[in-house]
Amino acid sequence: MSGVEHRYEVTARRQIWSGRIFSVVSDDVTMPGGGEATRDYVRHVGAVAVVALDDAGQVVLIRQYRHPVGRHLWELPAGLMDVGGEDLAVAALRELAEEADLTAGRVDVLVDLHSSPGFADEVVRVFLARELAEVPAEQRHDRHDEEADLQVVRVDLDEAVRMVLAGEITNASCVAGLLAAARARETGFTELRRPEAPLPR
Repeated sequence: MSGVEHRYEVTARRQIWSGRIFSVVSDDVTMPGGGEATRDYVRHVGAVAVVALDDAGQVVLIRQYRHPVGRHLWELPAGLMDVGGEDLAVAALRELAEEADLTAGRVDVLVDLHSSPGFADEVVRVFLARELAEVPAEQRHDRHDEEADLQVVRVDLDEAVRMVLAGEITNASCVAGLLAAARARETGFTELRRPEAPLPR
């Protein structure tokens, strides 16, 4: 590559709507060659997800209703990054316990992704959890709303990858996490990052 990258500077920002999980903003941005353009997008708190891989080579999938698409999707145990500063690996393990009734003895960073950078700044960190164990019955999370309808299954990782390629799994973090887990297994899990690795800027 040659030349200098254009620096896209925000000259004005207007908040259109704000909620607990995301806000919608409108930025005026400098464009290459001069002039400005307006870009509307979603600012999101971010999320964590977990590929939980057991000793038999199976991964944990959950089937959950997602209202924006009007149907149930196969997903990974996942949830929002805690705005109070909760450690990301701790947040991921909390979601694993709440949604799949599992704990993990080992957690590594599997992959980071911008889920839909054309209209949102959301970053999702997907962890790989191994050395799984069941949460004791008396400590299990009481699920509400859509979570009360969760279906939790274990699927062989190769079968899960087949489901991705067949279009049966379309959730972005689930697709990325499963494909990354398959790659990580092929390389003996030698390319994984530590849980405290910094998020992409």
